[in-house]
Amino acid sequence: MARMDQAGGEKESRPSPIDVHVGSRIRLRRTLLGMSQERLGEALGLTFQQVQKYERGVNRVGASRLFDLSRVLDVPISFFFDDMPDNIASSFGGGLPRRTAGIQEIPEASADDSLNRRETLELVRAYYRITDPSIRKKVFDLIKSMGPVEA
Repeated sequence: MARMDQAGGEKESRPSPIDVHVGSRIRLRRTLLGMSQERLGEALGLTFQQVQKYERGVNRVGASRLFDLSRVLDVPISFFFDDMPDNIASSFGGGLPRRTAGIQEIPEASADDSLNRRETLELVRAYYRITDPSIRKKVFDLIKSMGPVEA
């Protein structure tokens, strides 16, 4: 699918790195919620193939669709832009400062890898299935205590 450049001519059909990042954040949140592409598509009035294209960055997400996604996935719109790598943000976003979504800074190379691993997603899903807030807090504290001491 070719996109038009500002002069009205065709541009190469490679997805924008920003569209790819937004798509990966859609996929991350959908997966963390345990939601299928079909179910997300139904909630948005789309086919699962359209959801796939958004998640791969092939189709650009417009403002109204981003608003719908934020409501269905129960996140603020800024979530889709959080943790954008500095090289993308500065090259395409005018050098805006990078934000993190309330998590400790993770080195670039491992941030995307660790967040997208099946083990991480299953752990987060299991954590949120704990309905008792006090037990969930104890599990959280236990996991934190097993890691290295923060400075």
